[in-house]
Amino acid sequence: MDKKITRSILQRYLKPSLIGIIIFVIAAAAYGFSQSTTGGRSHNLALNSITISQVSQGAFIDALSLRGQVVPKTTIYLDTATGGQVEERLVEQGEYVEQGQPLVRLSNTNLQLDVMGREAQVTEQLNFLRNTQMNMATSRLNLRRDLLEINLQISHLTRRLKQSALLVSKGVLAKDQLTEIRDNLTYYKARQELTLERQQQENSIRKVQVEQLEESAIMLEKNLTFARSNLENLLIKAPISGYLSEFNVEIGESKERGARLGQIDIPNEYKLVIRLDEYYLNQVQRGLAVMVKLDIGTVTAKVSKIDSRVRQSQFQIEVDLPEGTGSIKRGQSIDIELMIGGNRDNALLLNRGAFFSSSGGNWVYLIAKDGSSAVRRNISLGKKNQHYFEVLSGLALGDRVITSSYGNFDKAQQLQLN
Repeated sequence: MDKKITRSILQRYLKPSLIGIIIFVIAAAAYGFSQSTTGGRSHNLALNSITISQVSQGAFIDALSLRGQVVPKTTIYLDTATGGQVEERLVEQGEYVEQGQPLVRLSNTNLQLDVMGREAQVTEQLNFLRNTQMNMATSRLNLRRDLLEINLQISHLTRRLKQSALLVSKGVLAKDQLTEIRDNLTYYKARQELTLERQQQENSIRKVQVEQLEESAIMLEKNLTFARSNLENLLIKAPISGYLSEFNVEIGESKERGARLGQIDIPNEYKLVIRLDEYYLNQVQRGLAVMVKLDIGTVTAKVSKIDSRVRQSQFQIEVDLPEGTGSIKRGQSIDIELMIGGNRDNALLLNRGAFFSSSGGNWVYLIAKDGSSAVRRNISLGKKNQHYFEVLSGLALGDRVITSSYGNFDKAQQLQLN
């Protein structure tokens, strides 16, 4: 008769526990291998999810392909010298205007009344100056007349004194009359000296006053001319010939003094405004060659101005276009190539890609020869152009490199490619 064998509790749970422990140890060992600091973390990756580029050799053209916007080389702004209300608009925006051509007429009642008041004030002051000059001239004439009368009296008294002295010596005339004549002659001679002194002083004072009055008259005339010119400024004229590219005025609109009315662009003189990434700020200098692609062909220009102020991670440069560059228009965008350095032959080249944002060009994933894996390799990159990086070290001709984005595996030391 068969006897039923009953397993103990230890036998019942020992075998499953051992199996579980073995599985856990194997999994932990595999995870520890993948996380080993000596070998680095490994990551599985599908080949169809990456871009592989091969290191090549050729001429490295140190140029940037950019687009620039055409703007006028010289722009003249139209501002109001005196404020007022727009009374008449004489031209339209976009028209070609000649120098001195009226553009807009303003009206300013307060200015007109002020000018009229100044004219009356200046006229009154000029009349006062003229009256002063007339009074001075009259005083000068009166002095001359007094001097003539005094000289005449001295002449008469001198003659009478000579005649009376002869009569007194003969006893015909009394001595008292001779004394009276001599006293009168002395008085008129003294008066003559006083009048001459007064005439000399007045001539000296009059000379200074006349100069001051003439200067005042000239200054008043200038003030009057300036006041009248303010009225003339109400008619805005073109300061130069060109295209009226902007003209912001509407009939009835009020404009403050110094307000911007528009601008005039000088025809056939243009420049390009180009914005670059701040990465190139230290590489761009004045005088760099620029290849400008126009309808008539590619022309060579140079960087004329660099605005080093960085806005939104970009800075601005300007390129003067040569004359006779075809039918380009303001606001047009043109393709250019900025030659930021000398070209180099037989340079190692690596295609540009999204990998640069993760590695900064300091390392890449190098594909093994059998194509089954990729390892992290430290490299050094030089300058870049529109298509390539210049490889300085770390890679050789024919090496294959992952140039697409490294995404979430940029910490892995090794990649397994499936």
